[in-house]
Amino acid sequence: MVKTTVKIDGMRCGMCEAHMNDTVRKKFTVKSVKSSFKNAESVIISEEPIDEEMLKAAIAETGYEYKNMTSCEAKKGLFGWK
Repeated sequence: MVKTTVKIDGMRCGMCEAHMNDTVRKKFTVKSVKSSFKNAESVIISEEPIDEEMLKAAIAETGYEYKNMTSCEAKKGLFGWK
């Protein structure tokens, strides 16, 4: 599993988080996605690495601004993915 953390500018509320989550789910095959406007990021868990250019394009379509992304191995914890 791969954990991808994407920094995003422009999310301002819970509806923005839901919009970003829906966009990621529609464009990519993911195990989970959780967005936070407070942290200005989305955390994506997937079996395969997320294509950065496709993700940039998907974020641009929503009207938000892609800042950067990092990926690492995802680990299953007692309360979910880490």
